[in-house]
Amino acid sequence: MRTRPWLAFVAVLAIALVPLGQGHAPSRPSIILATTTSTQDSGLLDVLVPRFEKERGIEVKVIAVGTGAALRMAGRGNADVVLVHAPDAERTYVESGDLIDGRLVMHNDFVIVGPPDDPARVRTLTSAADAMDAIAARGVFVSRGDDSGTHAQELALWRAARIDPKSIARREETGQGMGATLNIADQKRAYTLTDRGTYLSLQKRLSLVMVFQGDPTLRNVYHVYAVNQAKHPKAKRAEARAFMEFLVSPSVQQAIGAFRRDLYGESLFFPDALGR
Repeated sequence: MRTRPWLAFVAVLAIALVPLGQGHAPSRPSIILATTTSTQDSGLLDVLVPRFEKERGIEVKVIAVGTGAALRMAGRGNADVVLVHAPDAERTYVESGDLIDGRLVMHNDFVIVGPPDDPARVRTLTSAADAMDAIAARGVFVSRGDDSGTHAQELALWRAARIDPKSIARREETGQGMGATLNIADQKRAYTLTDRGTYLSLQKRLSLVMVFQGDPTLRNVYHVYAVNQAKHPKAKRAEARAFMEFLVSPSVQQAIGAFRRDLYGESLFFPDALGR
């Protein structure tokens, strides 16, 4: 069957007259946030990310992994912004030019949790190094073992106690995030190191209790950085900067400090950008 020439002409004309983009919603700007599991497991990002998306109109894809993995993502240019908590590791990526515009956002602290009967008698001790020494001698310890900020802090505590973690027969590594590691430690009636926020968020379903806290070496600091667009051309610097400015804005800093305080009777995170 032959197509009538005038019909073909009308079809072409109709297509040409359709406004460009009609029928397709404009694409929404987006960023990839690489971050530690503690910000996810604590529930903080469940509050902050939807608020940012609503206020700024920028979609956030959250990749919650250990800090080491988040930093490696930045080093490969596979993220736009990172929120992490391992200052020594972060410094390497700043010096290499992968991360720029770092801002201090907040802090909480690490605590040691363990079985209620505390077989290693950690509660009676006054330093984190002594606590780790007692656990090595009389307890079972579950480590994240995932190159995260928490794992790096744990290794620093073993060094302070002058103990090689590989020499501890009753220490095992999960290779998983904080929530999963807490669950495994709970099942094994073991000790583990955790950030306070994640522990408090999961406390109701755990039998583990806090057995050591308050040592100055257990401070847990969070920074946010943009991935350097000059080194990684696909990085979205403007959108990343918008997220960073959001995190350190006064109203969001107040929200961070108030996050679940009414539920737990204490703050899970303490804002550090107020007044800066």
